[in-house]
Amino acid sequence: MRWREHLPTRPTWRCVACGIAWPCSPAKLRLLGRYRTDRETLLVHLAALQVEAAEDLAQLGGGVPPTRLTARFIDWADPRG
Repeated sequence: MRWREHLPTRPTWRCVACGIAWPCSPAKLRLLGRYRTDRETLLVHLAALQVEAAEDLAQLGGGVPPTRLTARFIDWADPRG
């Protein structure tokens, strides 16, 4: 079996490797490692991805409430949260 990186598929924003809502746990760990010395940049990056996900999901007719997307994309990475 070939290893697959935990990346989002669009427009569903599910993980290509494990199929759950992205960012999945392996993706979160990878992102935390990549941005370990710059959490603010990670939060900006995740906020931009959250906007893209909201637009994609709205076009699919499965719009997700903003509070759920914030929890999914931002809250886990915010050291103050």
